Amino acid sequence: MIQFAVMMLFTVVFAFLDPFFNESLPESTIAQGDTILFPLWLLLSALLAVLLVGRYIDRRRIADFGLHFSSSWWGHLGLGAVLAACLMTGIFLIEQATGWVSITETCVAKIDGWTFPASIALALATFALAAITEELVARGYQIKNLAEGLNSRSLGPKGAIVLAVLCTSALFGLLHAVNPSATTISTSGLALAGIFYGVAYVLTGELALPIGFHIAWNFFENSVFGFPVSGEHFGASFICIQQGGSEIWTGGPFGPEAGLLGIGAHLVGILAVAAWVRLRQGRVVLLVELAEPNLQKQDLSLIA
Repeated sequence: MIQFAVMMLFTVVFAFLDPFFNESLPESTIAQGDTILFPLWLLLSALLAVLLVGRYIDRRRIADFGLHFSSSWWGHLGLGAVLAACLMTGIFLIEQATGWVSITETCVAKIDGWTFPASIALALATFALAAITEELVARGYQIKNLAEGLNSRSLGPKGAIVLAVLCTSALFGLLHAVNPSATTISTSGLALAGIFYGVAYVLTGELALPIGFHIAWNFFENSVFGFPVSGEHFGASFICIQQGGSEIWTGGPFGPEAGLLGIGAHLVGILAVAAWVRLRQGRVVLLVELAEPNLQKQDLSLIA
């Protein structure tokens, strides 16, 4: 809660300063009244909050929250991106084959005065900044701390990790319940997406795979295939579509996360990540290290 409060404080400060940086910049598609720099301010707020609270309260480095930038880390980032691209392409092809979606336009820039390549680059940057922010806070920081706090004789480290994933995933879904066109199904679908991201984190111990998946999922969903992302459209799109079919399957105006196709894609994603971990490590196990207490913090308390 302290980390979240500190992050909100930095967000308010950056939001206040935002108009002074460049009043000529287009308005953000995420926060009305702010410029397109707003996703950058959100990421900086999250990073500063995790750095400060992690250092002075948790006694941890930021790397301890899933950001060990090794060669395997970048490999997992790419794997997550490829997996998301394949799953979203599958959703689009299914909807096109069933006649639920039709293409109306191609290569559409949605920001006045911006070229199509510039608009696409802006959309990609926006999704990247937002995904890193959400994964750092909702998975890296929250799961790590909840798992440690819930680790007890009754639950044990594995039970604590499972409960931490479920709690953060429920919160992830609820935070999107205020989005345009949100429904009970969309909230449940995003909670399942949170479970996918959480599973990818607790099986690999790194945020690389969930970050890569999160970026590519939103980019291909909106900027490649023209679907809304959690009820919103961002930047530009290679194609624009007309959505039809049953909203139970497609998610309707909220996007595929609110439909059975999106829910099925995330279930396939969980199985794919588990299969990858088994292929690389020979078995699929929760990393109990995520629920272990910080020895440095224990040593400091003993000294005190």
